[in-house]
Amino acid sequence: MHNDASKGSGLIRGRFGEGMSEVMEQINASIGFDRRMAMQDIDGSVAHVTMLCEQDIISQADATAIKDGLEVIRGEITSGTFTFSVELEDIHMNIESRLRDLIGPAAGRLHTARSRNDQVATSFRLWVRDANDRALALVHQLIEVLVEQAAQNTATIMPGYTHLQSAQPVSFGHHLMAYVEMFGRDHGRLLDARARMNESPLGAAALAGTSFAIDRDRTAELLGYARPMRNSLDAVSDRDFALEYLSAASLCMTHLSRLADEIVLWMSPQFSFIELSDAWTTGSSIMPQKRNPDAAELVRGKVGRVHGSLFGLLTVMKALPLTFSKDMQEDKERTFDGADTFELCLKAMIGMVGDMKARATEMRAAAGAAHATATDLADWLTRELGMPFREAHHITGRLVRLADEHGCSLDELSLEDMRQVDARITEDVFAVLGVEDSVTSRRSLGGTSPERVAEQVEEWRARLQQAPTTD
Repeated sequence: MHNDASKGSGLIRGRFGEGMSEVMEQINASIGFDRRMAMQDIDGSVAHVTMLCEQDIISQADATAIKDGLEVIRGEITSGTFTFSVELEDIHMNIESRLRDLIGPAAGRLHTARSRNDQVATSFRLWVRDANDRALALVHQLIEVLVEQAAQNTATIMPGYTHLQSAQPVSFGHHLMAYVEMFGRDHGRLLDARARMNESPLGAAALAGTSFAIDRDRTAELLGYARPMRNSLDAVSDRDFALEYLSAASLCMTHLSRLADEIVLWMSPQFSFIELSDAWTTGSSIMPQKRNPDAAELVRGKVGRVHGSLFGLLTVMKALPLTFSKDMQEDKERTFDGADTFELCLKAMIGMVGDMKARATEMRAAAGAAHATATDLADWLTRELGMPFREAHHITGRLVRLADEHGCSLDELSLEDMRQVDARITEDVFAVLGVEDSVTSRRSLGGTSPERVAEQVEEWRARLQQAPTTD
């Protein structure tokens, strides 16, 4: 944001006799975007002045006046009556200037034992921690709606794909539970990020600490931080907390994009696996028959914005010497936009998944196409006839070719047809050639049988009851 040598604000110009150029003022000011940290800045100031008073660094009267004034400002900002000034550069100087208007010279004591470097780092950490908490709650909610959709579709059969080619039949519930696992890992990453960002830089001052007898543990406690940061240089120069949040958000956005892409495919007439209501689709300006999955497409498209926020901030930070450089003012807009986009996409996906209706008949028909139970046939040959799997694979391939020549599915071949390929095949083989039989048989841990999917659902329901949202 700004260091203490900044020369724009009249509150801190001191040694500078001339004003800024217009262009310098434009490139230097950040109030246009950092006003979003107003509440966090006020919270940090309240904690700081409370500690200063408790340590007998400022008087009780000054502390009370400062805190009362800050609460007036909080109300003005909340109600929209606060006047933001570009000339005052950032949210921190805007608030301090207004505080001086309200309570006079006592406002100047607020900045005792504090620099804008640790002030900004504290406010920004608080803002990112709040964003991280919002994301945790939304990911938790997304997992919940996915689990409930899976619970309703444990026995709904669909094609499983590799290379987007029909491979083996699976349960639709099982497919949705795969996304539960992905978003579960995302939830864990956000929790991990929160634990590391939950340290207070307040009290590091400009870069070297302060000679005042401050209590950094107390301000950390007042702000809900787990502890103070241990090194003053690191405290004012670190932006890992924003990078780690954006990293977790970027990976979660990748998962959102994969699910969004499948929703687009599933809604197409060529698939017709699901329906979405008017709440999550749009029409065409020229083709009245169309229902477009625009919400899913927009989620898929917006992943680039969050990835861009991450890589933009990585680039800003990649070669900065310790401690503060004005380059770091570029951290806010990227993080704000990344967080806004991430939260919006999570909300959209929660809505779409909750709204989604499976078309079980169409899914079942597609699951039975393209000889989807060929692997079950090869497994049966291996298990029941004692063949090496490679031999069973070869025989199954010949049977698939025979079915293609007859224009039928594997389970529509006659026993005589099958015995032309291998005389050892018995009528028992037909017990594994139906898609329901295939799905039901896959009872291994993590498998797609309805029984296993129902177990996964119950396990996740229990986990969701216990899942923390903060460290």
